[in-house]
Amino acid sequence: MMEPRSLRIAEGRLAALSWGDANAPVWLALHGWLDNAASFTRLAPPLVERLGIRVVAIDFAGHGLSQPLAGESDYALWDYCHDLLDACDSLQIDQATLLAHSLGAGVSCLVAAALPERVARLMLIDGLGVLTTEAREAHQQLRKGLLGHRRSRSPAPRYPDSETAVAARVAGGVTPIDAHTAEPMVRRNLAPDEGNKLRLRTDGRLLRPSPVRFCPEQSLAMLAAIRCPVLLVEGEDGILGERDMARRARAAVAELERRVLPGGHHLHLESGAVGRVVETLVAWQSAQ
Repeated sequence: MMEPRSLRIAEGRLAALSWGDANAPVWLALHGWLDNAASFTRLAPPLVERLGIRVVAIDFAGHGLSQPLAGESDYALWDYCHDLLDACDSLQIDQATLLAHSLGAGVSCLVAAALPERVARLMLIDGLGVLTTEAREAHQQLRKGLLGHRRSRSPAPRYPDSETAVAARVAGGVTPIDAHTAEPMVRRNLAPDEGNKLRLRTDGRLLRPSPVRFCPEQSLAMLAAIRCPVLLVEGEDGILGERDMARRARAAVAELERRVLPGGHHLHLESGAVGRVVETLVAWQSAQ
């Protein structure tokens, strides 16, 4: 398999992995919550070979090898928009083609809505729009966020080896995932620790509840503001499906094509699904 190059961008603040020729057209890849750039380890190489592109996958702040946010501030969803924009500026991308999964898909939608001149097209993997809270429940969301911020941070988990760390991700994942699928992301997220142990690099603040979320009306209005072509690739066992908010989100986007493929939330990493994702992306790109 094609090996990626490691990059530091945004004045060293962000880490990234790059596949393909440095002079080829760039697809910027954005991972999901608690994942990292290695999320695209199995998807990027065949895309590079088939399409002659370059794929650059970043680690969002606090994830993978990127720097955590300074101070004690929590991570707001819109903070990741700056990661995306800083990456584009570093790579001299005026109008980005974005390949984005889950959290990355939400961030991509926000930037495409607010700064349409910066986004040429969106290819979203099992994610569309952002998590929302009803306006009448905003005070409860704020309560969760305030109390979460005031709790002491737990020390980073430590493991005797990478296999144990992978097993912990499988057992404790928010969405179902198997060891083969999780392995690239977990390995990138491990750092040596004292006593021949391994620790997770992930910033513990990422686990704090958000004090503020968009309400559904705001999220749908953002999606309605997107003017570029959008391809949504969903897993049959993913997080969207026919849920009410997912249906409303799809209906809000003016130029959206939907493909539902066998697989789960991380279908771009699953051995039985990644090939279909490649074929879907190649076919859509060729039709543009």
